[in-house]
Amino acid sequence: MIALPIVGVSAADLTLRSSELTTEQQLTRQIGAADARFSETGLDGPILQHPDGRRYAPVGGYEKYRPAPERKPSSLKDAIPAGAQVAEDGKSNIKVHSAHGLLMTELRELDVHSPLTRGLITLDRGRLPQGPGEVIATNTFLKESGLHVGSAATPRGSPSSYRIVGAYELPSSLRTPELLALPGTLFAPLDRALRADSGNGLHTSTSYLVSTGGEGFTWNAVVAANAKGALVDSRAVTRRPPADAEVPLFKQEPKERYTQDNDGGKVTEQAVLATVVGLTMLEVCLLAGPAFAVGARRSRRQLGLVGANGGARRHIRAVVLSGGLVIGAAAALIGTAIGTALTLGLRPVLEEQIGSRFGGFAVRPLEILGIAGLAVLTGVLAAIAPAVTASRQTVLASLTGRRGVRRAGRVLPVIGLLAIAGGVTIALYGAEYRISPTFVSGGSALAELGVVALTPVLVGLFGRLGRLLPLSPRLALRDSVRNRGRTAPAVAAVLAAVAGTVAVATYQHSKDVQARHEYTAELPTGSGYLMASDNRGHKDVPALRDTLAKDLPLAVRADADRLVAGNPGCSRGSSEPGCGRVEVITPKEQRCPLNDAEHGAASFPPAEVKRLRQDDPRCAVRDFVPVSDTVVADEKLMSVLAVTDPGSVAALKDGRAVAFDPRIVKDGTVTLRIVTDPAAADAALAKHAEVPGADKRLPVHTAPAGTNSWGLNLVVPPAAAKAAGIATAPVGSYFRLDGKAGSEQRQRLDGDIDRLGADTRVKIESGYEGQSTVGVLALSVFAGLVTIGAAGIATGLAQADSEADLKTLAAVGAAPRVRRTLSGFQCGVVALMGVVLGAAAGILPAVGLRLTQENEQRRLVRHGLELGYATARDAEIYVPISVPWDTIAGLLVLVPLGAALLAALVTRSNGALARRAAG
Repeated sequence: MIALPIVGVSAADLTLRSSELTTEQQLTRQIGAADARFSETGLDGPILQHPDGRRYAPVGGYEKYRPAPERKPSSLKDAIPAGAQVAEDGKSNIKVHSAHGLLMTELRELDVHSPLTRGLITLDRGRLPQGPGEVIATNTFLKESGLHVGSAATPRGSPSSYRIVGAYELPSSLRTPELLALPGTLFAPLDRALRADSGNGLHTSTSYLVSTGGEGFTWNAVVAANAKGALVDSRAVTRRPPADAEVPLFKQEPKERYTQDNDGGKVTEQAVLATVVGLTMLEVCLLAGPAFAVGARRSRRQLGLVGANGGARRHIRAVVLSGGLVIGAAAALIGTAIGTALTLGLRPVLEEQIGSRFGGFAVRPLEILGIAGLAVLTGVLAAIAPAVTASRQTVLASLTGRRGVRRAGRVLPVIGLLAIAGGVTIALYGAEYRISPTFVSGGSALAELGVVALTPVLVGLFGRLGRLLPLSPRLALRDSVRNRGRTAPAVAAVLAAVAGTVAVATYQHSKDVQARHEYTAELPTGSGYLMASDNRGHKDVPALRDTLAKDLPLAVRADADRLVAGNPGCSRGSSEPGCGRVEVITPKEQRCPLNDAEHGAASFPPAEVKRLRQDDPRCAVRDFVPVSDTVVADEKLMSVLAVTDPGSVAALKDGRAVAFDPRIVKDGTVTLRIVTDPAAADAALAKHAEVPGADKRLPVHTAPAGTNSWGLNLVVPPAAAKAAGIATAPVGSYFRLDGKAGSEQRQRLDGDIDRLGADTRVKIESGYEGQSTVGVLALSVFAGLVTIGAAGIATGLAQADSEADLKTLAAVGAAPRVRRTLSGFQCGVVALMGVVLGAAAGILPAVGLRLTQENEQRRLVRHGLELGYATARDAEIYVPISVPWDTIAGLLVLVPLGAALLAALVTRSNGALARRAAG
């Protein structure tokens, strides 16, 4: 029992320390054997960077930075010193044909034969690529794609396939599906093919591994490269960071902006971790204590012999405490040994779960000794109460097995009440005011100890319910009340386990209620959509629609198109020649001023920014971004979206558009702008000027306020688009099911889509579904097993003390059923009391954690409101505390029933009489 948490803690410590990389290991995985990595920033001017090589800002700050479309971003090659050794590292993303369909994959061009790339990848099997037509793949790509070394991999749109000649892994990114080729053999031919097909080329990002020799790339060299727009990750700077006074970025902006922790939820995570660890160790002590008590009761005759041979009370205490010390030391040795063995044996599995290879197997002796010392301390603490109890028994009582009846002390209940009051106060104070994990976990543990201290008194109060029970359970309850000395530890064991179970269940149930409340449906329940993921797939849409109708039970199908200007295969927002777009123009007076101002929000005082974002409906933000906010469809779409406005349906039938956002409507019309020069349009947008293009005005019906359009702003009927001379291209279908789509139907649809090789998104709205994770399931199973173990301890403790009663029953000729019934009811009553008290004690930790989470969210929202980027709706925080009554009801029934059945099964049924003890 003590060794089990030691196994977990020691394994966690070894895993954590082994996963921590040294500075040299991190540098090797990031920049290989080079002195520095030069990376693009996307900005078109000089930058100021943080010494870590990851964070940066334009000179003058982002508030004053304005991109100039006519000015191209700085070339990285201009920043590389002359005569330096260079290796280019290019990356892109595209879907690759797999054995199952299409897999989003990272493409990479890197000269893996260059000495600068040593350490970036680890070849697992096969060989490195030698020329055109050859690639190597990560193990993750091979696993997810169903391909293998020797297979042919074909990026979507590529005119040729590439033979996979080897498998490798990225030591710090094991889960990345990636294909790697030599420079010039993959990107260039694929880019030409994509441009010929749709006008869109391959979007790539390039960095350079640079080696200059000597002392490497110093901070002065980094600052010089920043002036040319390059972001530099330098080995020399990482080893010897400059002083803050030498960093220009910190002169422009305070360093705190780059060092403060902005991770929302971090305090809550710390509170959860501290509470779980603290209550786990408390559970171990409370469970181990009664277990020691069982051993002490069964060996009371031996302890009595110690007293009969002249041993004092301190000797008896020393005997029991020594047993705790030995067991704690054995648990420490066994637990740390098993934890170490598990970490070594499961190292590949742990690395896969973490997503990164260990830097080595790191053992911190002091930490392992501390964990072992915790086990020894736990064993000694758990043996204190049984040692004191055993030392108080007289020699005669110990030798004869007789039990004295001790009156409950008056000091312990007072201490218990004070501990409960103090624990609740500390936990709530830590949750409400300090937002401190230490206060929440410490207060919860103190309150639980207070309930344990009150257990003898509470057991006495339970005894008053005896007159309401039938004979057998009434006798069992009164026997438990009369022998509080052995009842209280057994109740405490069940209490500790149930408190942990209830705490976990309450916290998870509350989170589930919150998630259900915050869930935003994309469509009405039972409706869905099938959409091509990119514009190049418009030719596949008709076949996809037929597949949808064949595989799913459809009540209504509304085919959807998109408005097109130029090449229909161009990606959204593309500025390539031959591409264009159709934009819905919001009238100037109905636009958000923050979006129209030359410098955006920086053009207004903070108070005005705050007012506009929180109060002006023109600046309202939508709940979610839909697949597309403008579609071409007929009136069937209204049926799918459950829009019951008869005016909207009639308008689409008559060939008029329907607008759900009144901001885009003026004088009963909506303006569509045909943009044929996207580069000029982007330049105008950068200057907050009007986008050049030809306008088309369409008559429009405005849906009533409050109509849920599920993210759509405008629906244009096909006849209206044709009359306006605007081209369209198929994009997918919306649909409403006739009943439900079963698993087999979904699998058949997915399989048919894979066979078509189409890149498609399919969504069927089924409402909120509970978030059941493996971690939560494992924690719940563990808590249940601990609860069952506690019931077993209670059974053993009760039977150890009721052995005399069972012998008496056997002596008077009681049937085995009677003895089993009595033993079962005794253990069942003890378990029931433990469940009731544990359920009450377990709610406090969950309440403390939920209040911590709520106040942390309020603090973040308050900060956002002060800065002006949060709205009043963001301040409507909903963090409920919901008690899982069904779980508690199940514990109230199952745990006592299980303990009673367990006790009845292990009670000996034979009537053999034990020899009467001498004396």
